[in-house]
Amino acid sequence: MIKDFILPDIGEGVVECELVEWLVKEGDTVVEDQPIADVMTDKALVQIPAPFAGVVTKLYYAKGDIAKVHAPLYAVQIEGAVEIAGEESATEPAAPTAKVTEPVAATTANTSSSSSVSIEEFLLPDIGEGIVECELVEWLVSEGDWVEEDQPIADVMTDKALVQIPAIKAGKIAKLHYRKGQLAKVHAPLFAIEVKHMASAPAAATNTDTVANAAPAAQIVSAEPARQGKALASPAVRRMARSLDIDLSQVPGTGKHGRVYKEDITRFQQGASNVPAPSTTQVKEAQATQASQTQVPTSTVTQRADTVEPIRGVKAVMARMMVESVSSIPHFTYCEEFDLTDLVALRESMKVKYSSDEVKLTMMPFFMKSMSLALSQFPVMNSQVNADCTELTYKARHNIGMAVDSKVGLLVPNIKDVQDKSILEVAAEITRLTQAARSGRVAPADLKDGTISISNIGALGGTVATPIINKPEVAIVALGKLQTLPRFNAKGEVEARQIMQVSWSGDHRVIDGGTIARFCNLWKQYLEQPQEMLLAMR
Repeated sequence: MIKDFILPDIGEGVVECELVEWLVKEGDTVVEDQPIADVMTDKALVQIPAPFAGVVTKLYYAKGDIAKVHAPLYAVQIEGAVEIAGEESATEPAAPTAKVTEPVAATTANTSSSSSVSIEEFLLPDIGEGIVECELVEWLVSEGDWVEEDQPIADVMTDKALVQIPAIKAGKIAKLHYRKGQLAKVHAPLFAIEVKHMASAPAAATNTDTVANAAPAAQIVSAEPARQGKALASPAVRRMARSLDIDLSQVPGTGKHGRVYKEDITRFQQGASNVPAPSTTQVKEAQATQASQTQVPTSTVTQRADTVEPIRGVKAVMARMMVESVSSIPHFTYCEEFDLTDLVALRESMKVKYSSDEVKLTMMPFFMKSMSLALSQFPVMNSQVNADCTELTYKARHNIGMAVDSKVGLLVPNIKDVQDKSILEVAAEITRLTQAARSGRVAPADLKDGTISISNIGALGGTVATPIINKPEVAIVALGKLQTLPRFNAKGEVEARQIMQVSWSGDHRVIDGGTIARFCNLWKQYLEQPQEMLLAMR
């Protein structure tokens, strides 16, 4: 049968997205989880995968179009699938067949009434960011509850954010498949909902029980709350309204619950532009009235409204983690100055030969490899402490993280097993993760299991910082910008040197000042004298 893929709603306020690129075309055969399209939301570039194998029969949007959630994105012919229909459909060829947008677990047909009831499974959607499971934080409904379309059903926690899952249909909750705290899988049923389907024939009810049973569902479906207060709209729509100086609350929304889309603003603007211009007499009367009033400077008349923006997604996770880190870890800071003149010269002589599109030979691979060598001598810097500070775990792997200022917020992907990689292998991983982070497509595995972190604040121009530890790690270092400064050499002569300030933050429950100073001195030796780093490598 032909099945429409419905663009999912992940409950973060995203109601539309731009179709950036189709990765398939009509007539292509696709397999499950194959990327179908790239779409751009207000938060990130997201890749939409195929939940079913089959043949793509129709693409509903062109490149650059705005796709809406809960609307079909494309249609696919599913091989070997059998469409479910009641026996009465054979005798009613004129009645249209309703499309089912979710897999049907069981269907109960009522041939004696004007409606039928089906139990449909809601599949946890895959939004194409590599998330394969999430924790069920809280059910917002119970089995047996009646729910409306778009009503929040559950809160789930991914590796990136707390997400609220809404109902895509009105009906009665038949079963909740997970308990609080369990891990739910994408493409697997999250809950089952009992949906009533009304017959397409004109309703001349002859069965009182049927009408009575259908009443609750009809009431729920028709319960469209009136718009009041703040208008429902996505951040992109709000930006468009602000740029056109249009009050969103005055725009009639055509979306569900009065949600305003971009075309609603365009239609509203065109309607306002069609208002007849005032006559000459009206203009003169208005000018006379204005002149008779107290003259007020133009600067005081201009009204500027505050902008309120919710903190969501990666930014919300970062905020929560930073508060937890500062409130539970006693930080202390240690600063040092590095003379990187010789290392800069070494890197300049090597980058032309070894740099490529896949490998950018920056200074960072040298910082990471030399740090790994120093960690072998000071394993406490690569440790983690438990919540009540009764156990210290020395991590065998050197998974060194790097803070990246991405379009979705601050991300800290880490390079795994730096102790076993060459400088060029580390450089290749840094290039891959930097590109992924800046496009908003870092895999959850690349964000997990870090053991120590580097923040390159100098890339934006800073010199000294007090970085916050990436819990449960025990140390983080901030690199200042590289500066050409005058320094005295061994002969007492002033010469230009390449100087960088580095700032450490340590967990004072585990690391004392002497330990971090000795560790930093060894790291400094490897960087200021690259030949020492080469001799220390195994």
